[in-house]
Amino acid sequence: MTADTVTELFEEHRPFLTGVAYRMLGRVADAEDVVQEAWLRWSSAERDEVREPRAFLVRITTRLAIDRLRHLRSRREAYVGPWLPEPVVTEFGPAVPDSTERAVLADSVSLALLVVLESLSPLERAVFVLREAFGFPYADIGATLDRSEAAVRQLAGRARRHVDERKPRYDVDPAVRRDLTERFLAAASGGDLERLLALLAPDVRLVSDSGGKAKAPRRIIETADKVGRFLLAVGQARSATTDVRILELNGGPALVFSVDGEVDTVFQTEVGGGVIRCVYVIRNPDKLAGVRAS
Repeated sequence: MTADTVTELFEEHRPFLTGVAYRMLGRVADAEDVVQEAWLRWSSAERDEVREPRAFLVRITTRLAIDRLRHLRSRREAYVGPWLPEPVVTEFGPAVPDSTERAVLADSVSLALLVVLESLSPLERAVFVLREAFGFPYADIGATLDRSEAAVRQLAGRARRHVDERKPRYDVDPAVRRDLTERFLAAASGGDLERLLALLAPDVRLVSDSGGKAKAPRRIIETADKVGRFLLAVGQARSATTDVRILELNGGPALVFSVDGEVDTVFQTEVGGGVIRCVYVIRNPDKLAGVRAS
C-alpha cells in the first residue's frame, strides 16, 4: 500500500470517524484530536496486519475516545455551571436523502441525547453510539472493544434503558421545530410576554452553558413564567449591532446571535406536543468556534 493510498483511505473515513468521536465526547476539538491521533497510529501501522481498514480505524478511534472521555470526566466535574455539548453544524444535504436516515442522524447528535449520554459509563456510551447511531452488529462492537458479544449486548441493553428513562420525548419534525423557533424569536424580540408564554410548556427548562466565561445563569431556570421573563430581559438587552440567523445545529434549527460580526450566543429549543419544553443557551466562547466557521 503506497503512502498516497494510506492517506486516501484515511481521508475517505475521516468524516465517519469524526462523527463517532463527537458523539462520544460532545466536543468538536476533542473529537478532532482523537481522529488526528488515530491518523498517526494508522499511518505507522503494519499494513500486513490491517485486513479491514474501516474496522481498524473505528477500533482505534473508539478506544482513543474512551480514554479521552475518562480523562475529561474529572475536568467536567469542576465545570462552572451546567455543561452542554459543543454545537455542531449538521446540514446533511443531498448526501442523506432518506428522511428516516436523516431523522436517526439528527437524533443521534441532538443536545438532549448528548446530555443524557454524559451520564453513561465510557464503555456504555461507546456501545450505544456504535449500535444506535451507526447500526454496528454486536459482534463487531465486541471486536472493537475486546468484549464478548454477550457482554456487549448486556452493555447495550443497560445503556438503552438508561437513555429511555432519562431522555425527554421531543418532536423531531423539522417543520414544527422551525416554525416554533421563528415564533419564539419574534415573541422574545418583540417583548411580547403573552405570546412567548403561549409557546412555552408550563414546566419548560432553560439550561445555559457559559463555562464561567460569559454572562449567563449558572443554574437551570424552570417554569414558563421565569423562563419567559428571563428571555424578554435578554431580548431587551440586545444591542443595535446584534444580528440573528437560523442555522441547523445538532439536527435542528438554532438561533445564532452575532455581535459586531462575532458569534456570541446560540439558542436552541426542544419541542414536544407543539410547545417548547427546553431552551438551551450556549455562550461559552470556546464552544462557538465551529459555528463561527460555518
